[in-house]
Amino acid sequence: MVVHINPDNPQLRLIRKVIECLEGGGVIAYPTDTIYGIGCDIFQKKAVKKIYQLKQRDPKKPFSFICADLSDVTKYAQVSNFAFKIMKRRLPGPYTFILEASRLVPDLLMTRQRTVGIRIPDNNICSLIVSELGHPLVTTSANISGENTLGDPAEIEETMGRQLDMVVDGGIIFSEPSTVISLIDDEVEVLRQGHGEVSWISQVE
Repeated sequence: MVVHINPDNPQLRLIRKVIECLEGGGVIAYPTDTIYGIGCDIFQKKAVKKIYQLKQRDPKKPFSFICADLSDVTKYAQVSNFAFKIMKRRLPGPYTFILEASRLVPDLLMTRQRTVGIRIPDNNICSLIVSELGHPLVTTSANISGENTLGDPAEIEETMGRQLDMVVDGGIIFSEPSTVISLIDDEVEVLRQGHGEVSWISQVE
C-alpha cells in the first residue's frame, strides 16, 4: 500500500493511517532528510525481526532509531551535558549519534557494548510520524544490505512492496546516508562520513 503525504504540510489524517499500521506491528518505508528508511515501532519485536529478515542483515548489527526530539532522546540514551550541547546544535539534521543506551531500549536495538544510534531527521513527515506514534521508530536504509539505496517510493513499492505493510510517499529523495558520530565518553569520533558535514568537529571543545 502506498500513502502519498505532502512533504511540506503532512495531512494528519494520513499520518494517523500510518500510525495505525505501526501500532498493528506493521513495517513501513518512509522519507527522512537523507534517504528513505524502513522502520517500525521499536517496541514491536516481531516487526523488528521482520526488518532483519527483509534486509538480510546480521542480527549482531543493531538498527538505529528515530526520536521525536532531544527530550525524547534522554529517555533512551545517557546524554551528558557535552553530548546534549552538540546534539542541540546539529539536530534536527543528517546525523546519527552513538550514545550509551538506557534501560528502555529493547535488546534487539542495542550493541554488546550497550550503545545505540539515534537520529532526529529534519523531515516533516518523519517527525510527525514519530511524535504521533509516541515511540521511536526503527531506521535503516530502504534496500537489501549491500545493495543500492532506493530513493524513489515507486521503486521501493515495486521491489520491496510485498515485504512492506506500507510505503509512505513523500517524494523522490536522492541523497546520502546520515553521518554517524560517536559521542561515547564525551569523545567525538566520526564513524561514517555521510550527508552531514563534519568541519565543525575541529571547533568542539
